[in-house]
Amino acid sequence: MSPSAPPSALRLRGLPKASLPASSSSPPSARFPHHLSMSASSSRRPPPLAATAAAAGTGSGASPSLLAADPGHRDAVLLAARGAMANCLGETSLHLAVPGLRLAAKGKVRDVYESGEHLVLVTTDRQSAFDRVLASIPFKGQVLNETSLWWFDRTRHITPNAVVSSPDKNVTIAKRCSVFPVEFVVRGYVTGSTDTSLWTVYNKGARNYCGNVLRDGMVKNQKLSANILTPTTKAADHDVPVTPEEIINSGLMSKEDFDEARSKALSLFAYGQEVALENGLILVDTKYEFGKTADGTIMLIDEVHTPDSSRYWIADSYKERFSSGLEPENVDKEFLRLWFKNNCNPYEDAVLPEAPEELVCELAWRYIFLFETITNTKFEIPKTQEPIHERISRNVAQALQNL
Repeated sequence: MSPSAPPSALRLRGLPKASLPASSSSPPSARFPHHLSMSASSSRRPPPLAATAAAAGTGSGASPSLLAADPGHRDAVLLAARGAMANCLGETSLHLAVPGLRLAAKGKVRDVYESGEHLVLVTTDRQSAFDRVLASIPFKGQVLNETSLWWFDRTRHITPNAVVSSPDKNVTIAKRCSVFPVEFVVRGYVTGSTDTSLWTVYNKGARNYCGNVLRDGMVKNQKLSANILTPTTKAADHDVPVTPEEIINSGLMSKEDFDEARSKALSLFAYGQEVALENGLILVDTKYEFGKTADGTIMLIDEVHTPDSSRYWIADSYKERFSSGLEPENVDKEFLRLWFKNNCNPYEDAVLPEAPEELVCELAWRYIFLFETITNTKFEIPKTQEPIHERISRNVAQALQNL
């Protein structure tokens, strides 16, 4: 994780209405680029922008989007998200509140603390893209942490992982290990909007990417004939695509370790696609990180198949929308990425515009929707307004005493 200086939680009020990036209506070949646990549902109507985001690009006569299948539930989540805007977890300082903790790293989303042979991973509400922090999203840290825990538990047949316990909704305590300086990015479709996304580099003419030969004639959002691995490594504050040969020859990983991690990554992705499809979703692409213990065991670490590390589309509408030249219905942060790309240069501008509150709340809904859809469980909104940092500090201190 590369260090970053995240902003405090956003407090957006009275912002002018913004508009989502319009889905392209041109042919594909011409395009560039655990339910909510609450006492009652709100009858408040969703704001125009959020409603547009939820149903972006739905053609006339098309089936209702899975995202809009339960409007009352969605309205309740949006209302809860607005109420939590001032209580997002933007910064952490557990080392000042919990005896014996040392701040090891402050990433774009996770803050990592050390305690003896264990790491305390705190997932914040910070939203990152383009290798920088864009906003803070209510409940996001809890969603990511609980989503990862669900997947960690269900992928033990593929690979061991570093999880020891989860003493708080935003926290995972993990075993210490030596982390490989490589992110294992697995892709099943030609898509994306960032500089390292497969569609961006393919559209610029690349036909060999990270050691994968790509045929001519593919279009944006097209399914690949087979899943591919496109690993990246860190250079300063951004991701750099690398080939397997470069990873091995530069000494980042041994051939044996790389081959094992690659096999695990591809197996994890295939299993994730299977589970997602069973629940009406397409797992489009994702990234994995691995570490090695003192006894030589390669373990899955960090996060698994979260809406932050992964791209998800609605399965039922994919083929029809692809054939019509429309963007797939996404259940991730892609619409927020596109908003920033349309309103600034997120790679070069020193100061970025604030994300509209309606988009922030819409993303909170999508993250919760994804968690509930994948796990078939209700997501529990925190029932009190206790500051998240105080709750985490208390729970982590108690957990460390019991280790």
